[in-house]
Amino acid sequence: MKIYDYNGKKNICGDRVRAARKNLGLSQENLAARLQTEGVNIERDSVSRIEIGTRFVADFELVVLCKVLSVSANYLLGIE
Repeated sequence: MKIYDYNGKKNICGDRVRAARKNLGLSQENLAARLQTEGVNIERDSVSRIEIGTRFVADFELVVLCKVLSVSANYLLGIE
């Protein structure tokens, strides 16, 4: 499966994931642990790669990120 880049990144939600995580006072390790609790198999380094835009984010991961970070999908996708 070929994963395409969008404006040089593999996702458009990374910057907002970082902002929401920091707003909650969570470390990348804490976020990974919360995602794992919700059934998403992810490690701290993958959270880092999401935030810098070098990792693709699956739709099911986006749903759980919204839940764990208490934000909407529209927020993470930059839709106002």
